[in-house]
Amino acid sequence: MSATTERITAVDTYDVRFPTSWELDGSDAMNPDPDYSAAYLILRTSAGGHEGHGFTFTIGRGNDVQVAAIDALRDHVVGRPVAELCADPGSVYRDLIGDSQLRWLGPEKGVMHMAIGAVVNAVWDLAAKRKAKPLWQLLADADPQWLVSQVDFRYIADALTPDEAFELLTKGKQGSAERAADLLRHGYPAYTTSPGWLGYSDEKLTRLAKEAVAAGFTQIKLKVGADLADDVRRCRAAREAVGPDIRLAIDANQRWNVAEAIQWTNALAEFDPYWIEEPTSPDDVLGHATVRRGVHPIKVATGEHVQNRIVFKQLLQAEAIDVLQLDSARVAGVNENLAVLLLAAKFGIPVCPHAGGVGLCELVQHLSMFDYVALTGTTEDRVIEFVDHLHQHFLDPVVIDGGHYRAPTLPGFSATMHRATIDTFRYPNGTFWVADRAESKHEGQA
Repeated sequence: MSATTERITAVDTYDVRFPTSWELDGSDAMNPDPDYSAAYLILRTSAGGHEGHGFTFTIGRGNDVQVAAIDALRDHVVGRPVAELCADPGSVYRDLIGDSQLRWLGPEKGVMHMAIGAVVNAVWDLAAKRKAKPLWQLLADADPQWLVSQVDFRYIADALTPDEAFELLTKGKQGSAERAADLLRHGYPAYTTSPGWLGYSDEKLTRLAKEAVAAGFTQIKLKVGADLADDVRRCRAAREAVGPDIRLAIDANQRWNVAEAIQWTNALAEFDPYWIEEPTSPDDVLGHATVRRGVHPIKVATGEHVQNRIVFKQLLQAEAIDVLQLDSARVAGVNENLAVLLLAAKFGIPVCPHAGGVGLCELVQHLSMFDYVALTGTTEDRVIEFVDHLHQHFLDPVVIDGGHYRAPTLPGFSATMHRATIDTFRYPNGTFWVADRAESKHEGQA
């Protein structure tokens, strides 16, 4: 079959869950027992060659609802010519965002919006594979005018116009080849949350913090917000473990009201926290602005639960954040994240993406690397979160070397899971979950 007639023939979906709650990996003040999960999809084509892989991230219960939302988008994708789709991924983004009946379920927020992001990211994965480039390089090599055409400026044109975006991208092209070479040599700076999960003992926190510094990380992050006395003790242990020169970020995962966020953060100021992350509701733009004024010079960071480019725009306009933490799977995929990156560049706010989860590190590294190579041209005060969980389940897992993400070189968006992983952890009938139920039944009968 010729490339001109190749079409999308199927959208296969999978509910994939991992039992991370067993070791309290990922635990925080709002999510004490997460089971990291992926609502996963594969775009299959009539030629049977390249596939597009994508997913969105949840923490267990409800992942089936997220899969059902992706299933609801199948008819928008099946039958599309592959060449046209990959030449303009924005076409499926616009069609999905513009579906009036689906839009009623948002608009542009929540489960349906995340489902759109999973599909859009799978299209970009397919496009990058067909170009034989990792996604970061596909974006960095792209013509600025084409990149502008991929961005939805509706509702953000008061903060960023297409002409301004074109100017930023054109300027970003200057020296991009040299920066790409530098990226391949040295990688992109990372920080780690692996020592800081709320369910870990002080001994485990201290050991992992020391190991992180020895591995080359210059920033670690602790979860806070459940109990102030515990947070004081844990922050003291972490600071003693890493010394005065390592940045120590703290993350409340939306636990507090505004006044409480200010009071609690300032109570931890003696440990020199670099930023306070998600101090209050991600929807409370003015609340974040108030917190920022109340905790200065501690920085305010947020973004992993910000639901669309419009809220990011408002956070920037209101001078509510010092650090923007986009997420690769919360908004509607690469297209909307291009808008977010451009907004951050326009306002001069560093992007330090949220990662962790399952597969989020694999995805978001591409966005930061594009930002460095072909948009802002800098890694100053920019780091990508790293959590050392579940990378072995991906065909192209992240590699950390000396506290830096090594730039991926395989074609695609690094989203492809091993088939054995899907067969093992597919819920509820993967081999792991079948065995778990059998063991639980046996224990119940004993």
